[in-house]
Amino acid sequence: MSREEKQPKVSIVVPVHNGERYIEETLESILRQTEQDFEVLLVEDGSTDGSWELLQKLQARDARIRSLQNGAPHGACHARNLGSAWRAGIIWLFWMRMICGCRIN
Repeated sequence: MSREEKQPKVSIVVPVHNGERYIEETLESILRQTEQDFEVLLVEDGSTDGSWELLQKLQARDARIRSLQNGAPHGACHARNLGSAWRAGIIWLFWMRMICGCRIN
């Protein structure tokens, strides 16, 4: 973050694994919040679909969005830890469920 950029009040860390179908809907929900002083860290966790490419496109559309790539799949906890290491906000929140294309029973 450069000196000219204002530090966001809140950082929201969202792990993503094969969630290409669900990322935009989730992100739209986050971006519609009343509080607008935040950043969203989308952490791609070894996806094999088009998640990473989509995250990069979404990042280009809104300066509050940052995308990070985990490389190999390490799981939601590792992705949240990676995102928290890169956060700029004073307060940070975790999106508790990984955005993924898996069916959870």
